[in-house]
Amino acid sequence: MGRILFQFVLPIVLPTAIYLLWLAAERRRIERGGAGEKPRWQDTPWVWLAALGLVFAGLIAVAIAVFGGDMTEGRYVPPQLKDGEIVPGHVEPAAPRR
Repeated sequence: MGRILFQFVLPIVLPTAIYLLWLAAERRRIERGGAGEKPRWQDTPWVWLAALGLVFAGLIAVAIAVFGGDMTEGRYVPPQLKDGEIVPGHVEPAAPRR
């Protein structure tokens, strides 16, 4: 759950959250006596914010695939039934080379 949250949900929501925080701060500044017209939330560039969020999520997914991710070297052991319990599939580290 945590990986999905940080890898996909947060990057998609982050641009919109930052924009809405800026919008609230700008409205407060103008109400306190600043010049200018209050920005309206109806004028929010939703398509651009969504596109930017998807770009962020894609960049993070690519970065994790290139620089991090799961261990891929080793021997895959499929799920097994042992002593009445299911042991999930996993990758066992490869034997050290001599």
